[in-house]
Amino acid sequence: MALSIGSNVPAFTVVDSEKQTITNESIKGQATLILFFPAAFTGVCTKELCSVRDDIAKYNSAKVNVIGISTDTLFTLAKFKQDQELNFTLASDYNKEVCEAFGSQYVEFVFGMKGTARRSAFLIDAEGVVKYAEVLESAGDIPNFEAINTAINSLSVNA
Repeated sequence: MALSIGSNVPAFTVVDSEKQTITNESIKGQATLILFFPAAFTGVCTKELCSVRDDIAKYNSAKVNVIGISTDTLFTLAKFKQDQELNFTLASDYNKEVCEAFGSQYVEFVFGMKGTARRSAFLIDAEGVVKYAEVLESAGDIPNFEAINTAINSLSVNA
C-alpha cells in the first residue's frame, strides 16, 4: 500500500550515482521530493526527469532537495545522469526494498520485469512527514507537477 499524506517516511537506505548513501535520517532537516521512475534511458522517464532538471531553480529556491529513485544500478544511473545533464540526485533501489516500503512498485512491469519502481512522487517535509503522495498506474503518465508545486508552496507558508 502506498504512503499517504500525513504518514511518516519509512526507514530506507539507497545509494546514489556518486556512491553516497542516502537514508530517511539523512534527508531530515530539509524538504525532499522523491520521484520514483521505472527505468533510465526510456522515453517518459527521460522526459519527466529532464523537466525537473529544467525547473531545478524552483526547487532550489524553495529549499527542496530532489531525489530520483529507480531499480536500475547506480552505474546505469550515473551514465543516465551524465548523458541527460541531470542536476539532482539519482539513487538506486536495486534490491527493491524502498519501492516496496513506499508502495511504489509494479508486481510485474513490461517484458516480465518484476518489482520495477512505479512512477510516483512523494514530497517529504523537513520533519519526515509526507505532504504530497501520487502513485501512477500507468508508466506512461507523469506526476502532476502543478499539484507538487502547490504542496511545495504550502511548505513555505507553514514554515
